[in-house]
Amino acid sequence: MSFINFVAREINCKIVYYGAGLGGKTSNLQWIFDQTVGKTGGKMISLATEADRTLFFDFLPLDLGMVRGFKTRFHLYTVPGQVFYEASRKLILRGVDGVVFVADSQAERMDANHESLENLQENLKEYGYDFAEMPYVLQLNKRDLPSVMGVDELSQALNKKEETVLEAVAINGTGVFETLREVSRQVLAKLKKG
Repeated sequence: MSFINFVAREINCKIVYYGAGLGGKTSNLQWIFDQTVGKTGGKMISLATEADRTLFFDFLPLDLGMVRGFKTRFHLYTVPGQVFYEASRKLILRGVDGVVFVADSQAERMDANHESLENLQENLKEYGYDFAEMPYVLQLNKRDLPSVMGVDELSQALNKKEETVLEAVAINGTGVFETLREVSRQVLAKLKKG
């Protein structure tokens, strides 16, 4: 849940990008970083294997201005896509305020998408989070590839709670900021309610 520091007048929110391995989670964060804090000399923490897959997480703090007199910062994380890093995936979800599920739009990746989505729901449940109440966006990534499924078919297969569904090509930034804006909007709306 959001951490509010009344002394510093700061709200810190955590958004986690979740999905199957090589689906585009890190590409989303890399694009956001390159277009924002990367231009001002900021740093993104990234832990990767030799195969250039995220091993634990990518972490990117992003300052989104003031909300009711409080400086609002979003901390963006990705989880490792590989299921055998289950402990890391679960740990990164602790304290989450919003989730972006990055689905690989290729037909041959549907089993991996389903497995990862089920894993997300199980891990949220273990922490006592209600998936139905969690700010959540479904991003259909890799829309530029030749073997992608149709948006309607993908949405029907992966939509769990009539969430916002956005198309993306994370490596060139298409849909990346739209996804971030939508999940941020949902997190802030929930924050204002509670």
